[in-house]
Amino acid sequence: MKTTLIPVYFDPGRDENFDKHLGIVKDLLKDDAEFLEPHALGSKLPEADAVIFPQMLGEAYNRIEALKAISLPIMVITSQFGTVNMWDWEVVHYLRMNDIHTICPPSLDDTRLVCRALKVRRLLARSKFVVYQDDPAGPTGQQSDIFKRFYWLEKESGKKMFEKYGIKVEQRSFKELAQKASQINDSEAQKVIDAWKSNHKSIKGKPLLSAVKLYMEIKKEYVKDDNILAMGLNCLNESRSCDTTPCLAWNLLYQEEKLVWGCEADTMVMLTEILADKVLQVPFFMTNLYPFIMKQAALAHERIPYFPEVDEPDNHILAAHCGYFGLLPEVFSDKWNLRKKVLAMVNENATMIDATMPVGPITLIKFQPYLKKISLSEAELTGYVQYENSDCLNGGIIKVKDGQNFVDKVVSHHYIVLAGHHKSAMKLIAGIFDYELEII
Repeated sequence: MKTTLIPVYFDPGRDENFDKHLGIVKDLLKDDAEFLEPHALGSKLPEADAVIFPQMLGEAYNRIEALKAISLPIMVITSQFGTVNMWDWEVVHYLRMNDIHTICPPSLDDTRLVCRALKVRRLLARSKFVVYQDDPAGPTGQQSDIFKRFYWLEKESGKKMFEKYGIKVEQRSFKELAQKASQINDSEAQKVIDAWKSNHKSIKGKPLLSAVKLYMEIKKEYVKDDNILAMGLNCLNESRSCDTTPCLAWNLLYQEEKLVWGCEADTMVMLTEILADKVLQVPFFMTNLYPFIMKQAALAHERIPYFPEVDEPDNHILAAHCGYFGLLPEVFSDKWNLRKKVLAMVNENATMIDATMPVGPITLIKFQPYLKKISLSEAELTGYVQYENSDCLNGGIIKVKDGQNFVDKVVSHHYIVLAGHHKSAMKLIAGIFDYELEII
């Protein structure tokens, strides 16, 4: 599936230069976009993902109402290198003053990024998120008092996703999934283990068999439905439903199928990860954040005695989830192992991924409720810390620019970690997904 673009020209104004440059743009984006027949500004436009101006003229100053009438995103790609031309900044700034948003990529890679964003925006409208849970915040849960506070479990969360992006959130039974997985023969699961190239990085015996069986059952469900874009499972609060955790399943399904997952069935995480994976195409994963400035509230939750010694401790965050750095896929890791469980609330047979990524620049992001804003912080992963006999056997150390501002504006304990700094890319695609960035 490619992005569908409508070339638009000023009438009168379609000339040799327009056609020549349109040909250049078509060639540059031949792998990314399908171009419909050119249309004059003000004419009725067919269905498409966006319009593209391969040529910008001063006539734009006099066609404000016609430009405002375009309901599709507007791309301005006027250079022979697949970018906006610098002398077109005058026009696009004037349009912005008149509340006309244009997408003006500064590089060909950014133009291709925009094409991916447009394609994903269309994809969302025909997709679903599948979550396995029966009573995610009910009174029998392992931490029901905590889970009752999570927005992603509210009906409003799913309703807003459908209203804005057309995404359907489909709930399926975790208990039934676990029961089916438990009935898979050990010998069938062992065949999968033997074929798994990284089985030497895993604990053995029943914990591995159970993890693989859950993976096999989830994969059966996934391959039957072409509309599934992400899956999640309420593995912690409803952990009594299953003798294992889905960490290995999510790792393998991303590696094999590029399936995006959501730890604890966090649909807000899933939506954010879709942008990371399908649009930005950068390494990503979810973790929990414990700012040093929170002191005992954070230390007690992770059962650790103190934070590591660092310069500017108030600007640092401990990143840890289910005992380790987070559910980091092997394809994004420099070190990776499947180990026995850490948290007391999950079955003794359960497993968790212990993985690290190279230190360096990272971005923390997550959609906010109502999907009108994305919280974003460009930060640095500076190293790792280990605590014996704790819920943080291997956590990440993150430095942010302003720790006090971070905790003042933080939107969740769940955040997505992206390798690299991506504020400019997230700004570039903001108009396509209709969000504002809140920098923290």
